[in-house]
Amino acid sequence: MDEANSTTVVSEFIFVGFTDNPTLQVIIFVLFLAIYISTLAGNFGMIVLIGVSPKLHTPMYYFLSNLSFLDICYSSVVAPKTRASFLEEKRAISLAGCAAQLYFFIALGTTECFLLAVMAYDRYLAICNPLLYPVIMSPRVCVPLVFGSYITGLLHSMVHTDFTFRLSFCGSHEINHFYCDITPLLALSCSDTHLNEFLGLVREQEFCLGKHFKVL
Repeated sequence: MDEANSTTVVSEFIFVGFTDNPTLQVIIFVLFLAIYISTLAGNFGMIVLIGVSPKLHTPMYYFLSNLSFLDICYSSVVAPKTRASFLEEKRAISLAGCAAQLYFFIALGTTECFLLAVMAYDRYLAICNPLLYPVIMSPRVCVPLVFGSYITGLLHSMVHTDFTFRLSFCGSHEINHFYCDITPLLALSCSDTHLNEFLGLVREQEFCLGKHFKVL
C-alpha cells in the first residue's frame, strides 16, 4: 500500500495515558490536581507578594514575577486536559486542540529558557558590576529583555508546530503520552521526519540549557 492510500484524514488523537485501571486513574487525578493547585498557589502568591511590596520592585523580582506567570501558563496548558482525560472513557483531543496545546507548550517552555538566561545575566551583572548594575539593568532594559523572550518563544514554537502538523499521519492515531508533544506525534507520522527530529534535538538542547541557567 502506498503512502497516498495509507494516509488518513486526522480529526482527533487519542491519549494512551498512564493506565486503564479506574482506581489508579482516580488516584493519579487527585495527585495531579494537588500538584496543579500547589503550583498555582505558589506562583500566584509570588506575583502578589512582589506586586504589593515596594522593596521587591527590582529587576531580579521583576524577572521572577514573569517566571511565575510563565509557570502558571505552562502548567495550565497541559494539566486541565490531562486531568479531564483521567475521568473520560475516550481520552480524545481534536487536531486543532492538539496543535494549540503543542504550540503553547513549546512557546512557554522556550520563553522560560530565554528568561532564565536573562536572569542569569542579571545576576552576573549584579555580582561583577554592582556599582553600574542599577544603570545597566534599568526598566528601559528589563522590559525589552522580557518582551524579547516572549516573542522569541512564540516564533520558535510557530516553526516547530508548523513543521509537525505538515506531516501526514497514518494508521493508529493513539498518542503514547498524556499530552501532545512532538516525539509521540512523529511516531504516528508516515512522512519523512528527519528535519523534525533535528529541530526536536535543538529544542531539547535549549531546554537543557534553560535548566542549567535555573540551577545557576
